[in-house]
Amino acid sequence: MSTVTAEKLAAPERDDGAARPSAWPALRVILATLVTAVTVFLLATFATFALGAASGSNPAAVALGEVATQADVDRLNHQFGLDRPFLVRYVDWISGAVTGDLGTSWFTSIPVADSIAQAFPVSLSIAAGATLFALVFGFTGGVLAAVTRGGAIDRVVTAFSTIAATVPAFVAAIALILLFSHAIPIFPVAGYTPPEKDLGAWLVCLVLPSIALSLDAGADVARQLRTSLVGTLGENFIIGARVHGLGPARIVFRHALPIASGPALSALGVHAPRLVGGAVITEVIFGMPGLGQLANRAALQGDVPVVQGVLLVTIAMIVIVGAVLNIVISRTGGTERSAA
Repeated sequence: MSTVTAEKLAAPERDDGAARPSAWPALRVILATLVTAVTVFLLATFATFALGAASGSNPAAVALGEVATQADVDRLNHQFGLDRPFLVRYVDWISGAVTGDLGTSWFTSIPVADSIAQAFPVSLSIAAGATLFALVFGFTGGVLAAVTRGGAIDRVVTAFSTIAATVPAFVAAIALILLFSHAIPIFPVAGYTPPEKDLGAWLVCLVLPSIALSLDAGADVARQLRTSLVGTLGENFIIGARVHGLGPARIVFRHALPIASGPALSALGVHAPRLVGGAVITEVIFGMPGLGQLANRAALQGDVPVVQGVLLVTIAMIVIVGAVLNIVISRTGGTERSAA
């Protein structure tokens, strides 16, 4: 009788019902995440709306000028709905936001949703590109550093991560502009090309802002993954996998990495607000017409509805990214530790 046959005969039969994982823990995590996300969204939007209401901006007086009478100002304030109680205005605003109605600009009469719809793809592209670069650099560097622990690659990745984590995104953006505008004129240093117009030009124009924004997050992900993966590779089940003759690549990517990736994804979740908020700042440096420039112009004009709309969309992006990462982390954290 062969060894494989003997192992099959000696192996105890498993109860399929007991081995099958229950769906309730995953459902509970999803429900808890949704409740938390909704609560954070409501609290953040309430604070945002309260700050806008407390700004003291009087659009009616600005729009009508100094020659306007108080009756004219009161009439325009009534048209804007500013004479209603604060809570009533907030409920109307947030309920309208759920349906896509963010009001209209006080000075241009353009729907806020239309202005945001034009600027949002720019900010989303930069944030998504920065997240992709952070994941690629973080996971590649973290894995290489962990499997070559103490070697030259480990020291290089560690040194680069330490330096990258200390460089602010706007400093990296300025350095990249200086480098690629004169020394290596490969990538455009300003402007934005929509993907529907030219997909290749769209990808190229996102390279520099995405790299500048991703350095801090990528460095943190690499360090967290390296530390976690080194510890996981020393676990008993990994030693058992080596004894059973599994290859290094299968051990790292099939068994160790899914377990060790939890802290790295948590680090990415911590950086999610910085990636979204940093995109607003980075796009201004690179001259891209995104939410940053829209919010900057509106703030200078005192156009509160536009500023509130931009902040609401930014908060929604942060909450959604955090919720998705929380669900992913909960799933990776529950990966079964088995060398089979």
